Amino acid sequence: MYALPAFLYMLVFVGYPIFSNLVLSFQDVTMKTLLLPKKPFAGFENYIEIFHDKVFVSSLTNTLIFTVSCLVVQFLIGFLLALFFNRNFKFAKPVRGLLMMPWMIPITVTALMFKFVFGTDVGILNYILRSIGLIKENIEWLTTPGTAMFAIVVANIWIGIPFNMILISTGLTTIPRELYESASIDGANKVQTFFRITLPLLKPTIESVLILGFIYTFKVYDLVYVMTSGGPVNSTHMLSTYSYKLSFEMFKYSKGAAVANVLLAILLIVGTFYIRATREEE
Repeated sequence: MYALPAFLYMLVFVGYPIFSNLVLSFQDVTMKTLLLPKKPFAGFENYIEIFHDKVFVSSLTNTLIFTVSCLVVQFLIGFLLALFFNRNFKFAKPVRGLLMMPWMIPITVTALMFKFVFGTDVGILNYILRSIGLIKENIEWLTTPGTAMFAIVVANIWIGIPFNMILISTGLTTIPRELYESASIDGANKVQTFFRITLPLLKPTIESVLILGFIYTFKVYDLVYVMTSGGPVNSTHMLSTYSYKLSFEMFKYSKGAAVANVLLAILLIVGTFYIRATREEE
């Protein structure tokens, strides 16, 4: 009975939309057929078409590149910061609290801020680079395919570092200090204790951070939409933004649903792996 309200909530607001979207992807729903009482059945045609769609393929590739790039950099920086702030020194807690600011700021606000940073004419980055003599002309960061992807990766890394830092810091606090004291008495140096004690005992935390980080990053939407809207020339489209474009800009609702279901299927596979890994660790 305690679980029933939560179950009903998930059933109505999560289960029904997923099921409805799955049904929609097997139909042919556009602006012409949207109001028809019986929608035309398309079978797997929408899925076949999107996998032959160059923009979909590039969106899938962009999503993977974006996710891996962000995940690696923000994990490494977050891990180093967690190790640093795990030491006892003055102002460690206040500074660590300040570093959580990027995670607490709404993503739309962060996207607007970085859009200003990477602006062509009034951007702070171009101003700094010109001031120190590294460039003579402004770089069009958000309107050039290669640099636009770089800009959104940097913005997402800035958001994700605190998430990695705080979870790894929490994992570090669960390691008993007695282990380090015993290792020190036995003559182990810092490198040995790191690889023999810290890393092995942090393995469950690291797995959780990487898999949850993959899920959060892979489904990115608002950051990309605000900064580039998938441009220029579709070079920064992710699966989420391309699904939105198909559905609400091109009004190809069934194809948009098919793209969203591909995204869902990938995340379900990753989520299943996470649950199994967690159970094995337990």
